[in-house]
This record gives sequence, C-alpha cells and structure tokens, in this order.
Amino acid sequence: MTKPRGMLTMADVVVLLTPARLFAEASYPGSGCEPTAADHIGAKECSGRVAPALLSAAMLLAPLPALAHLEAGASGGFLSGLNHPVSGLDHVLAMVAVGIWGAQLGRPAIWLLPVVFPLLMAFGGFAGLAGWQLPAIEVGIALSATVLGALILGQVRLPLAVAIPIVACFAVFHGHAHGTEMADGDSALRYSIGFVIATGLLHAAGIALGLIHHRETGRVLLRAAGSMVLAGGLYFLWGALA
Repeated sequence: MTKPRGMLTMADVVVLLTPARLFAEASYPGSGCEPTAADHIGAKECSGRVAPALLSAAMLLAPLPALAHLEAGASGGFLSGLNHPVSGLDHVLAMVAVGIWGAQLGRPAIWLLPVVFPLLMAFGGFAGLAGWQLPAIEVGIALSATVLGALILGQVRLPLAVAIPIVACFAVFHGHAHGTEMADGDSALRYSIGFVIATGLLHAAGIALGLIHHRETGRVLLRAAGSMVLAGGLYFLWGALA
C-alpha cells in the first residue's frame, strides 16, 4: 500500500533528524570554537576546520537551482528539498543569521543553536506535510530575519534559556513553509532530509562568517551584516503584512 503524502513513520523521523546530529558531531567534536581572551590560536584552528566546510557548502549549493528542475521522484524529492531553503532570500537570511549569532555568543551556543534549529524545523516540516495549520507563516519567517538581524547588529548576548526558544520558535515557521510547499509526487522523507541538510550548510556558512567576531574589524563587519539581515527582514515583513 502506498503511504499517503505527508505521512512519516517514526523510523522516517529518526532518519530525518540524523543530519542535524551528524552536523554537530562533525563540525564540533567535543569542543567549541570560541577563542580565548589570552590568544587567538583557538580561533585560527577553528577557522581551519570551518573554512573547508564553508567551501563544500558553496560547492553543494551553487548548482541547486539547475538540479531542482530534475524530474520528480526519489532523487527529485531530495534535490527539491535541498534547493528549497536557498530558493528564498528570507530563508537564507535567517539561517545564516543563526550561525552568525551562535558564533557571537560562543560556546555552547555556537553548536547548540545550529542543531536546535534543524530539529525544530523538522518538526515544523512534519506539521506542514501532515496538513496542520499554523497562522501567519510568512510573518513568522520575516520576523525571524528581523529579530536575528537586530540581535547580531546589537551584539546581544542572551542566555541560552532565552536564545534557544527564540531560535526554536522561528525554526517551526521555516519548517512548516518547507513542508507545505513540497511538490506532489516527491518523497516526503527524502524532501525533508534535503531541506534539513541545506539548512545545516547555511548554518555552517553563518558560523564561518561569525568567527571573525574576535577582532575589532570583524565585529564591525558582523554588525554591518546584521543591519543587512535586519533590513531584509523588515522588507519581507512589510510584504507579509501588506
């Protein structure tokens, strides 16, 4: 019997959440990337680990728009999911901003926030695939870029007890949008794995950018990046409310 569109088994959910866990383990195996005040050796070593990941992310994401035109099916579902987060600037801004803000906050936020976001996004994606209604999706997505951009611009250091719920709440809106926009005929599981992996790569790009925060010039540049994310979020929020 064919499984109805949007229905995921518990085994599917476990597989879906695996990329987020692997991203954390591979990128930050047991230690954070925040440099100490005494020296910058930690920052240089961390940059050395993340730079290859950023290059790989760029290589993987660049051809996605073309690959997304492949016919629907097993591979089409995965590639469609991989393409979806990078097909909208509102998604890209928020997901990169999560990585930048995590880097600004340092350990353990530098790896915890980019893991929490895909996990809760997967839940939102499941809700969207299952047809559960969530109000003001576009407003929530636009607010995510607006709030995260403001946090980066202001170099706001919130405790994890506050930072995690903020990121988790916005992740549900992004995931729900991904889930509801899956094309008919695509595999729900492969599509979901695709958008979770793409999200992890965008987080990695944000973390790599955020590692320059230990220098004064880097902090200025990150604040400028935060202002751009904020401006983009306000633009999308205006459109969502219009």
